[in-house]
Amino acid sequence: MTENNQPPGDFAMPAINFSTFILSLNSSALVHLGIQTDPTSGSTSENLLIAKQTIDILAMLDEKTKGNLSEDEKRLLTHVLYELRMLYVKQKEKK
Repeated sequence: MTENNQPPGDFAMPAINFSTFILSLNSSALVHLGIQTDPTSGSTSENLLIAKQTIDILAMLDEKTKGNLSEDEKRLLTHVLYELRMLYVKQKEKK
């Protein structure tokens, strides 16, 4: 086993912290917006309902963590939320 309890040669997962959690939710939203390829299926599809739910989860985290984030974490969350909201509006306008 290696330092992170994974067998040698296995893909090393990134450290779990607030920023990687936010980036994971961002990736999920991008997949559901139809912008990023689904890593499981290799295809691209759109589900705006789930994309909106993920954006709403990020907004809830933003509200619930006010005053408890580092400057870098706050900047990341603010940027991700802004970008996803803009992309959501663009995708919604295409309909």
